[in-house]
Amino acid sequence: MRITVSELLVRYLERLGIDTLFGIPGAHILPVYDQLQRSSIRTILTKHEQGAAFMAGGYARASGRIGACIATAGPGATNLVTGIANAYADHQPLLAITGETSTHIFGKGGLQESSGEGGSIDQVTLFRGITRYHKLIERSDYLPQVLHRATRTLTATRPGPVLLSLPFNVQLEAVDSTLLDHILPQPGSLPRRPRLPPLSELEQRLRQARCPVIIAGYGATHRHGSTALTALSQRHAIPVATSLKAKGAIDEHAPLALGTLGVTSDGRARRYLIDHADLLLFLGASFNERTSYLWDPQLLNGKQIIQIDHDPEQLERLYHADLALYGDIPGILNALLDRLHDMPPKQPPPAAPGSALHWSSGSDHDQPAPAPAAKPPVEKRTPPAAIRLIEYLFNRLGEHFPSDIMLFDDNIIFAQNFLRISSANRYYPNSGISSLGHAIPAAIGARLASDRTAFAILGDGGFQMCAMELMTAVNYQIPLNILLLNNGTMGLIRKNQQQHYQRRFIDCDFINPDFATLAQAFGIHHYRIEQPAAIDQLLAQADLHHAINLIEIPIDREIYPNYQSGR
Repeated sequence: MRITVSELLVRYLERLGIDTLFGIPGAHILPVYDQLQRSSIRTILTKHEQGAAFMAGGYARASGRIGACIATAGPGATNLVTGIANAYADHQPLLAITGETSTHIFGKGGLQESSGEGGSIDQVTLFRGITRYHKLIERSDYLPQVLHRATRTLTATRPGPVLLSLPFNVQLEAVDSTLLDHILPQPGSLPRRPRLPPLSELEQRLRQARCPVIIAGYGATHRHGSTALTALSQRHAIPVATSLKAKGAIDEHAPLALGTLGVTSDGRARRYLIDHADLLLFLGASFNERTSYLWDPQLLNGKQIIQIDHDPEQLERLYHADLALYGDIPGILNALLDRLHDMPPKQPPPAAPGSALHWSSGSDHDQPAPAPAAKPPVEKRTPPAAIRLIEYLFNRLGEHFPSDIMLFDDNIIFAQNFLRISSANRYYPNSGISSLGHAIPAAIGARLASDRTAFAILGDGGFQMCAMELMTAVNYQIPLNILLLNNGTMGLIRKNQQQHYQRRFIDCDFINPDFATLAQAFGIHHYRIEQPAAIDQLLAQADLHHAINLIEIPIDREIYPNYQSGR
């Protein structure tokens, strides 16, 4: 049976298990949209293609499946760039489909042409550095090879974004419908897991260690990794610190949980590693700039280093390991638990309460914070009232929702320090390329993939980059809660200009709209939080599961964390 390439592509999406497609139509991609109209795939019309890519990424993170977005040629494709780059940095399985002008006008100056010929935009070059696979499909005769490679990339152990660009005339070409039978794996098939490496040396080093500490990264959360991690920690009394992306890999209320390790954290995990640990067991942790305190050597000096990762390229990429193991992390941990069945629990010293991350105000500018490599002070300072209010908000949020919520966080610092969660909830920090304007569209995409209550946490600067996507939520009645931190400034820019540029503030402050009026215009609920009682009232009375809520928290622009970013 002969069908058009556009119909084959839609069937391909269905075979991949894609049931939701985010994007904006244009003339050069309408043949695909026409076939989508007849398919089982739900299409979501976004307000900007960047929002579509962020929504696809949020969908992928919440569902564990492939997220997908679609755009027309030229500006439609270029507007996807930041969202695709974010998916690339986070290794998200994201498929982007774009249109293109017909091949017979390549190089002639066609409207929105991006073939790279005749002075037009070169889309292949544009996306080469931010996709795992990108192809401008100029003929249909090699379509099977293209779709086969796209499938392998999207379903790999370490996936990444794929972009397929189809010229208008190629979308209309006729191909044999049986092509899909030869290029797709069976639905639901998973990448092959690596074999278990020899574990005798790992077992021996753990038995001999006086105070081992686990540093769990995002790779440790895959395939029930949290369950195996928790079992190893509890049975043998091994403390656990997590990277920001792995927050919640172990219940943060547990006595052995040290919280997140990183420059924007309260410092408890950092001090424990420096003062007590003699062995560090890295599980799927990349030890990036944020986690490592700008690669502070104090964290690793004098300690045995064991690294386990499911990606061989991550092994010893940043530091020498005494033992580096490539393999499936949950599989290794479960096998290790069997081998350590007779090992008595360790007796780790207790962790001190966190106190390193202090909150400064503009009046503190003559007293700079210590450099990252300096040992943090242990004295406890009373945080400003606004910070105590936010701390109360996150404490109450964790109490009110002990499970089944998703938090997409562009702010990071407040939730990292004040929110205690477990794997029963899902925390998704914007840690890829840390792009503003991410949280709202990502949470919208996630809410379409999951029935969990969704929160988007962001500042007012980031909000104004993506506010119109609230109308996408309104159009499709997608429930969402936005925690909007209103201080009328780009907070971290102002912090750096205060710390390093003698308060020479430029292009960080701005005027906000009246958010209550804005919410009314969108037809959504607005709440302004200025006192703890308002938080209790919000949790008692607001519909946080079925409604769209804009929750505004005013903050003094002169209050910010005093950590040093080095920039």
